[in-house]
Amino acid sequence: MNSQNSTPNKDLTLGLSTLQDISALILQSHDLNETIANIVDLVAQRAQSDVCSLYLLEEDKETLTLRATRGLDQGAIGKVSLKIGEGLTGKTAEEQRVLAIQEPQNHPHYRYFSETGEEQFHTFVGIPLFDRNYSIGVLVIQTRKAHIFSEEELATLTTIAFQVASIVVNARLLDAIHKFKRPLPTEPLQQSPAAEDLLQSDVLQGQAAYPGVVSGPANVVDQQFGFADIFDECNIDPQAEQKRLDEALRQTRIQTLYLEKRVADQLTQEDAAIFHTHLMILEDRGFIEKLYKLIEERHSAPYALKKVISSYLEAFNQMEDPYLRERAADMEDIGRRLLANLIGRNPEGLHLNHAGILVAKKLLPSDMAVLDHHMIQGMIIESNEANSHSVIMAKALGIPALIGVKGAVARIQPDANLILDANTGHVYQNPSVAVVDEYLRLEQDRLQEQEKLSELRDVLATTSDGIRINLRANIGLVSDVGVAKKNGAEGVGLYRTEFPYMARSNFPNRKTQYQLYKKVVEEFDGLPVTIRTLDIGGDKALPYFTHPREDNPFMGWRSVRVSLDNKEIFQTQIEAILMAAMHGPVKLLFPMISNMEEIVACKEIVSAARAKLQQEGIRIPEHVPLGAMIEVPAAVRLAHHLAKEMDFFALGTNDLIQYLLAADRSNPRVESYYDPLHPAVLLSLEGISKAARDNGIDICVCGEMATDPACLLALIGIGIHEFSLSAPYIPQLKRFISRIDSKAAETLAGDILEKADSKTIRTMLENYIADYYRG
Repeated sequence: MNSQNSTPNKDLTLGLSTLQDISALILQSHDLNETIANIVDLVAQRAQSDVCSLYLLEEDKETLTLRATRGLDQGAIGKVSLKIGEGLTGKTAEEQRVLAIQEPQNHPHYRYFSETGEEQFHTFVGIPLFDRNYSIGVLVIQTRKAHIFSEEELATLTTIAFQVASIVVNARLLDAIHKFKRPLPTEPLQQSPAAEDLLQSDVLQGQAAYPGVVSGPANVVDQQFGFADIFDECNIDPQAEQKRLDEALRQTRIQTLYLEKRVADQLTQEDAAIFHTHLMILEDRGFIEKLYKLIEERHSAPYALKKVISSYLEAFNQMEDPYLRERAADMEDIGRRLLANLIGRNPEGLHLNHAGILVAKKLLPSDMAVLDHHMIQGMIIESNEANSHSVIMAKALGIPALIGVKGAVARIQPDANLILDANTGHVYQNPSVAVVDEYLRLEQDRLQEQEKLSELRDVLATTSDGIRINLRANIGLVSDVGVAKKNGAEGVGLYRTEFPYMARSNFPNRKTQYQLYKKVVEEFDGLPVTIRTLDIGGDKALPYFTHPREDNPFMGWRSVRVSLDNKEIFQTQIEAILMAAMHGPVKLLFPMISNMEEIVACKEIVSAARAKLQQEGIRIPEHVPLGAMIEVPAAVRLAHHLAKEMDFFALGTNDLIQYLLAADRSNPRVESYYDPLHPAVLLSLEGISKAARDNGIDICVCGEMATDPACLLALIGIGIHEFSLSAPYIPQLKRFISRIDSKAAETLAGDILEKADSKTIRTMLENYIADYYRG
């Protein structure tokens, strides 16, 4: 990069992470003004420029108005305007090309605005914003010190401007829709055709459960049938009511077995396992005796069922654990099907007449079981249950889904044309021509970018000086395998085995686990798969496993501690993993290791599992690598000792950072303290990396830290060359890694490890990215 007495305008995450953050801004902003204010703040901060301003073209197509700025006087917003061709900003819009000028005050097109105080800035860069080849505004970058922008920097700024333009167009579109949804004035309003089109659109919002964009007719399911219209009856015959209940229980059990088989055939046995829970409840003596008792007190069977189910639902709703609270849906499902059989209504529930987007207040597991999945293009659900089994099934099927869409059933008309954008959380009903055209354009842009990234799927991640970096995927369900392979993951760096446990009614036996692990291993066809043993506790609970109430569950009885206190369950899982290792390269990982005694105990159970399998004549590999997950400070200090006992380390950075810094990243009051580039974090990671190198064992970082380019650069610099992360990040990171020189990264790492504050560390890393990311 060429500079003249300058602090360069940093390209930093002016590539990867800035684009990702800009994409998320529209979700965090309520209107156009807030959106563009957030954009200029982010770009100025990331570019480390003194000014970032956004000028938008007015409806007259001739006037550019300052609409947002970071660095100029805020009082100038809305007041400073200029015509196309006027001043340097107007010249940028007129010529529709990037304009980069030093000492702009000496340029013949320079125009001075006293409101802005621009005379103090000695570098000007104007980047035009386009929408379908039409100018919509200009993004301006300014610095106090003179700086010559390289071609690489200007190309990166142009890429950012393209993303900004797309978001501005979307924000304007939503603003227009909201404007024309307001009450009309008493005088007739003369509307343009575009406004009339927008008036036809109805926009709802929700939370993405599974991403994607789909369009199609609405399949509205209004499930009115339930307990609300069930009242107590007089003069009932208790014996007749008990007989009626017994018959309904019998029919419901048979239907439950049918539902389990149907889901197992369509998805997997793990997805169908919830119906084991349903069957256990239907056969539970305590549940049945509660019903009998109320009938003996001369209440009707339907009323008894209503009372018992209501008591269960109330108990679930009072539970603090969100996973257990959401299990109330299972009890509601059982109650609804039992009631249908009691009063002679069709218990099969939903039926779709045509393919489309399913709209419902809530979907119970049996609903997803009986529906034809090929006819569900997308899902819009009013309830906000992210862990519900219907959402889990939607993810397994790859169906775009929104949850928490308030009033969806009442507001969406049957068969209405819908666009479901589960990426941004919006639903458009009867979308206008403008909305449809915009989504067609955005889809085309997305496909073009996806096509570019797809070219990297089979390309190995390699630094510019030829050092191989392994990018593997984190997975939790069998359905994640396809996503990992699609994005070019080089195997699995972290298979979270607790997720299949969470969908079941009891601990799966060895055969069930073996079949599941075998399927994953075979799917990756010779690429390594690291299987972590059961990690429950903290925020992960099993509905069938009693867990003690703890004041601080994240530092309580969880993870390997639970496993070692339940050695029979632990050994069964290890046996299944060893059996699966016959089908491909498998690594066995123990979570949350905090002392050497745990390592010794884990290895003893592995030896016992080996002996048992050999005694049964079951073939297993001679060696399966054993690893420790380093995610608590104690393990950091013991790293050299642990490395002598282990074949590899996996760094659980998500937990390790919050334990090291005493900062819960999910707590908004302290989330600013959660800093992956805190010197204590980097020094800890460097120490673990050195312990691994000194003892000749592998090391892999598992967590979100590696998705931040500045953090990834630091990690490569301290000698870590293997990462496991969410698969969709992999293609973008391959492109970023190809620009990194590993030797320069090592030198940089040595420098940042000498620094005592994270702000300085981030600045140094971002300076490097600015200089080398595109060169």
